[in-house]
Amino acid sequence: MERIYLDHASAMPIDSRVFEYAKPYLLDVGNPSSLYEFGQESKEVIEKARTKIVDLINAENEKTIIFTGSATESNNIAIRGLAFRNIKEGKEVLSSAIEHISVINPMKDLQKNGWIFNTIPVDNYGIIDLSKLKKILSKNTILTSVMYANNEIGTIEPIKEISEIVHEKGKYLHVDATAAAGRVPIDVQKDGIDLLTLSSNDLYGPRGAGVLYVKPGLKIQSVMPGGGQERGLRSGTENIFAITGMGEAAKIAKKEMNIESKRLQKIRDKLISEITKIDETYLTGHPKKRLPHHASFRFNHIEGESILLNMDMYGIQIATGSACSSKTLEPSHVLLAIGLKHEEAHGSMVITLGRSNNMKQVQKIVKAVGETVSRLRKLSPLIK
Repeated sequence: MERIYLDHASAMPIDSRVFEYAKPYLLDVGNPSSLYEFGQESKEVIEKARTKIVDLINAENEKTIIFTGSATESNNIAIRGLAFRNIKEGKEVLSSAIEHISVINPMKDLQKNGWIFNTIPVDNYGIIDLSKLKKILSKNTILTSVMYANNEIGTIEPIKEISEIVHEKGKYLHVDATAAAGRVPIDVQKDGIDLLTLSSNDLYGPRGAGVLYVKPGLKIQSVMPGGGQERGLRSGTENIFAITGMGEAAKIAKKEMNIESKRLQKIRDKLISEITKIDETYLTGHPKKRLPHHASFRFNHIEGESILLNMDMYGIQIATGSACSSKTLEPSHVLLAIGLKHEEAHGSMVITLGRSNNMKQVQKIVKAVGETVSRLRKLSPLIK
């Protein structure tokens, strides 16, 4: 059975070109902190990867790029590191209501320790309510965190407008660009971003590497003191293979982004057109301002976990925002934030396309979705 992988927002397979490029550094590496030649060669490899990240996001220079172990780690350093380092400037933090849990939980942790934590509402498409943002922000708001695009519903946020408001009424803006990088152009200087998070795993790079961009002059502190690697913000011996791979993945993404995004958008639009023909099926997220590889839906009267498992029997891997796929008993906070009822939020399906997908697969995907929905609705106790 042909496998059709449609969960690239969760994990992207490492690109074979990236693996071949980084493979030598799996076995033959020196410690970049060592002064002998073997160690300095490894340090040079890291710096080369850093320049590729700079190019991807148009950062000011290589010193702005901090390599971490993951996007989650980058988010924690950005939020906790900035809050602790600048505590005298204010003890309020703010995020959109649809942020990734690796943003929300660090802010909740700050709240337990005396900070004020608020969330910004979004509309039915998942776009930030700019008028509410203006009202909530104050000069005590040390950090506002808004993702570039949402991984669950695909909506792209108006980051430049958000940045202007944040810098007028608050202090600093952090952007989690994990879902967007490599799919849409990102320019940290043009968009006015102070801190930005990237993930190797979401660029077809190896797992085990992430990036935190820190705007020149911005002061943050380490949340895990150690040997002082990565400008003292992320101690620990560097993962040369993952970092090298992430750099090469960023280079490929930058080069191929325009053509690949247009290709995937055509497949995405065809899937949306065909799947929404199914009765009581609705697109989630913005119909136009969305990631080019992202299609997300909700189906009345059925559960997301059942959709996922049934689609897997067809050899098709998708994701769901239902509670059954998470470690809590609650439905997706993202779907609730855009105004869905609990029972509506449970019946979600998320398709994220990648380099292995093509237009020839659309017919099989649509057929599998139609048969899955029909089968599950016949069994559903929610239908009288």
